[in-house]
Order: sequence, then C-alpha cells, then structure tokens
Amino acid sequence: MADTERARRLRENETWAERLMWRWLRGRRFTGYKFRRQHPLGDYTLDFFCKEADLAIELDGRQHGFPEQQQHDAERERFLQSRGIRTLRFWNSHLRQNSEGIRDLIFHELQARAPHPLPDCAPERKTDS
Repeated sequence: MADTERARRLRENETWAERLMWRWLRGRRFTGYKFRRQHPLGDYTLDFFCKEADLAIELDGRQHGFPEQQQHDAERERFLQSRGIRTLRFWNSHLRQNSEGIRDLIFHELQARAPHPLPDCAPERKTDS
C-alpha cells in the first residue's frame, strides 16, 4: 500500500484521542504552527508532525504496552532522532486526565525548537510627554 493511501486510511479510522489532538493542532490553531496528521516518513507514519519544529507527537493506546510494540517504538525513536526529530509520546488515557498539561508541554516544546513571537495582549499604556 502506498504511503499516501495508508495515511488516508489511518485518518479515516482515527481514534478519539487522535480526533481530540487534531482539533487542537489543525489549521495552525496551535500558536501558528503547521501540523500534518498521519505523516509518512521513511518506513513509519507519524501521528502528528510539525516540520518547522521537527516535532512529532505520538498518541499511544494499550497496544504500546506490549514488549513487541515497545521494541518497534524504540526503533522508530532511533530513526527519528537520527533525523533531528523530537518525539512527544502521550498515553491516550493521559490525554483525558491532563489535557491542559499536555497542551502546555507541546507549546513549550514548540517554542523551544522554533520560537514564534507571541501576540502582545497587554493594553497600550499612555505615557506622559
């Protein structure tokens, strides 16, 4: 199966956690950073990827707790690190329990890797001349 066909199939069968994460990341909603979902890279498909920051976000369900999957994940991590890509991994269950903390962590990692100027939200102060 071609990479684009596989990515399309994965997008059509996304999990609740992937739907939630995509709501946060799509359309540059996350502080202007562009993310792709189910992005093919080498022999792997990344759940979410921001090229600008070389940041991958992976959401893990129960299957990632098994030794065979953990070995696969470690190989994938070595491949991504060799390309300068940082991976943030989150258990699906943690997404429900700590969504605000996870969003904060993603934001800080993006800003550390590819800073975006933040909008000035403070009202202008008048100065005496």
